[in-house]
Amino acid sequence: MSAPTEVAEFYDVLFRRRDVRAEFTGAPIAPEVLDRVLGAAHAAPSVGLSQPWDFVLVHDRDTRRSFRDHVQAERSVFAASLEGERAQTFSRIKVEGVLESSVGVVVTYDADRGSPAVLGRHAIADAGLFSVCLAIQNLWLAATAEGLGVGWVSFYREDFLRRLLGIPQRVRPVAWLCLGPVERLADTPDLERHGWRSRLPLHDVVHHERYGQRRER
Repeated sequence: MSAPTEVAEFYDVLFRRRDVRAEFTGAPIAPEVLDRVLGAAHAAPSVGLSQPWDFVLVHDRDTRRSFRDHVQAERSVFAASLEGERAQTFSRIKVEGVLESSVGVVVTYDADRGSPAVLGRHAIADAGLFSVCLAIQNLWLAATAEGLGVGWVSFYREDFLRRLLGIPQRVRPVAWLCLGPVERLADTPDLERHGWRSRLPLHDVVHHERYGQRRER
């Protein structure tokens, strides 16, 4: 029995989502579309309803170029740690679309938001950070539904990004997201296509009752 249309559409968006690098067109995003995507991110659940995220929109080319140069330097640092086949494979992988995308969306985490008593965070300090990641996932799925691509750039030093954007020391920059219209979304994730790593089967990551206990297929 097939799923209802609205359910099937949700799963279609979920599985079409990609981490985009090379497919950005650079075309502008309509303001109302950007507002919807950011609104979806802001609707994410958060520990204690703390909503500890902020979104810094970066359009300025000089700022983006400075960040891109920093990312490329960090890419070189990682590349220098690789040898043999890993080094050859990584040399073919593009890690950012900072200048090719339409806008950079920097998502931050403010641990002081909602303090001093953040309901639900007393035993798990990272619950606020997890909340920010949920906002990022909401943004990513909404962007996919809108026909936009998102690329999460992680080749950067947090202090560099703080200085570049004037982010207070207490606030953590969690992600620089490249956002914009794309030519297409690839059928296969880049890292699989380039042979860096393959997706694990679901069975390999499901445990029953105790960690390590699996059901026979």
